[in-house]
Amino acid sequence: MIVYDLICDGDHRFEAWFGSAEDFESQKGTPLLTCPVCGSGAVSRVPSGINVARHGRNEPALPAPEQPEHVAAFPPPKAVWRALRQLIDKTENVGREFPEQARRIHYGESPRRSIRGQASREEAEALREEGIEVLSLPMPPSEEVN
Repeated sequence: MIVYDLICDGDHRFEAWFGSAEDFESQKGTPLLTCPVCGSGAVSRVPSGINVARHGRNEPALPAPEQPEHVAAFPPPKAVWRALRQLIDKTENVGREFPEQARRIHYGESPRRSIRGQASREEAEALREEGIEVLSLPMPPSEEVN
């Protein structure tokens, strides 16, 4: 596994794990690789402090930081997609009516329930400014993940 430090066009920094450099390149520009904060697909790598080359110096490279004992292992990607699909399947798809339906639920005009749908970045930000919690998630593959 490779961990890359990434940044989106909205200047949100985050890290992501990939099986290889080729996996990163194949996911770049697709719905599989988006900013977890704003959902932007315009993502690029940024230099990692640990992996910066030290040309022309006689000093030894910095040692890798010690890993604490409580570091959790990440599940395989298929398990993550499967779990996300199960979570999504428990929601009601309201499509493009998502912003309106989210407001109705928030203000008690509709029964509380888990919904999903589409909203532009501007619509999602307006909901957040109103205190309505929304989360942008990638859609897992529609075919069964084995």
